[in-house]
Amino acid sequence: MSEVEDLQPHEVTDVVRMWRESFEFGVGITDSNPIEAQIEYFWREIAPTNRVRLARLAGHTVGVLASNSESVNLLYVRVGFHRQGIGKQLLALAKTESCGSLWLYTFAKNNTACAFYESQGFVATQRGFEPFWQLADVKFNWSRSASKPALKRKSNGLLEFRRHLV
Repeated sequence: MSEVEDLQPHEVTDVVRMWRESFEFGVGITDSNPIEAQIEYFWREIAPTNRVRLARLAGHTVGVLASNSESVNLLYVRVGFHRQGIGKQLLALAKTESCGSLWLYTFAKNNTACAFYESQGFVATQRGFEPFWQLADVKFNWSRSASKPALKRKSNGLLEFRRHLV
C-alpha cells in the first residue's frame, strides 16, 4: 500500500507532468498545451476548491487525488503503476471524506477508467461532450447508501445479501 500525503507547492510541476502523461495514456491523445498553462490551470481551478493528495511508493509520486466532500476532480495514477491498488486507495479516501456521495467525470473513450469507476460502485448517470478536448465524457455518481449491502429474503426463506443500485 502506498503512503498518502498532502501536496506541497514545490511538487506541482512533477504532479502536473504525471497527470498529463496519465491523461495522454488513458485517452490516447497528445496534450499540445504548454506545461506552464496546465500548472496555472491547476493553481486557478483545482487547488482552491480541492484537497490534493499524493500517493507515494518508495518516495516516488505514483498517484494524485484532488477531491472535496462532493466530487473527485483529479484521480490519476502514474503510467506503469496501474493495477497495484493505488487508484482504489485514493478513491477510498475520497469516499471516506465525502458527504456520502461523490460525482466525477471521465472521458468515454478511457475504457479502463470507466470500468475502474464502475468496479468501485460508481454508476454512469450522464453522457455529454467536453468542448475543449472535443471528446465525449461520462458523469459517474457514487452514494454510500447505494453501496451498502442489504438483506433480502429469498423464496426459500433464507436471507441473502444484495447490493443496492442507484
